[in-house]
Amino acid sequence: MKMKWIWTGVLMMALFACKTTQPVAEKTKATTLIPGGPAWAALWQQQSGEYKALCLQAYQLAALRLDQYLANKGDKPLAVVTDIDETVLDNSPYSVHQALAGKSYDDKSWMEWTAKAAADTVPGAPAFFKYAASKGVKVFYITNRAESERAVTLKNLQQYQFPDADDQHLLLKTTTSGKESRRQQVLQQYDIALLFGDNLSDFAAIFDRKPTTERNAATLQAAASFGSRFIVLPNPMYGDWEGALYNFQYKLTTQQKDSVMQSRLRNY
Repeated sequence: MKMKWIWTGVLMMALFACKTTQPVAEKTKATTLIPGGPAWAALWQQQSGEYKALCLQAYQLAALRLDQYLANKGDKPLAVVTDIDETVLDNSPYSVHQALAGKSYDDKSWMEWTAKAAADTVPGAPAFFKYAASKGVKVFYITNRAESERAVTLKNLQQYQFPDADDQHLLLKTTTSGKESRRQQVLQQYDIALLFGDNLSDFAAIFDRKPTTERNAATLQAAASFGSRFIVLPNPMYGDWEGALYNFQYKLTTQQKDSVMQSRLRNY
């Protein structure tokens, strides 16, 4: 009996030792938002019916608004102005490619992508712009793609028969990313009925390079323009909304950007 109690004590001590030497599980750390986050956003863009529905909704509303402008047009001919990336062309494969490689945007890889002229269209975009052209409305493409991308950009647009996809109607980035001077260039000869974009700076200079609080305040101030003159397409992958979070300091490291973005999340 005494021997039995001895062995029981030894066994209990061994079990206690095993239990106390096991490593304590670490708390689960939050997933990095950069560079992995854009892949999740791109998956939504590529696969969700909701993304397609939002784009179709935007362009169908635009057609109704355009008919209203056509019924009350002034002396100048009408035009519509549109951004390209994530507004008429879908570049989500680029975001996936970079994210899965653990990388963010850079000019070299972006130009390798656009050189393929392989971007698909945003749902509803080809139908709307062809409709606008059929009504005698000119289409201007104001984009921050570089001059070196002109030929491949036109090739990509032309393969889907986008109207006015030519040098005259494609206004690329020159010395600044701000688009106001290019919009004014169009306004010299045309009344702009509608503007299309996925980024607030596609619509007015009041949104250019503003911090988050100012961008949001300006959005509320311009509330009446959204859905009437400003047609917004969804893009959670990238844009000034991101840059505004770290005050457009694009030279920050990936870790620094991620830290800022993590700090801006609201939790409970």
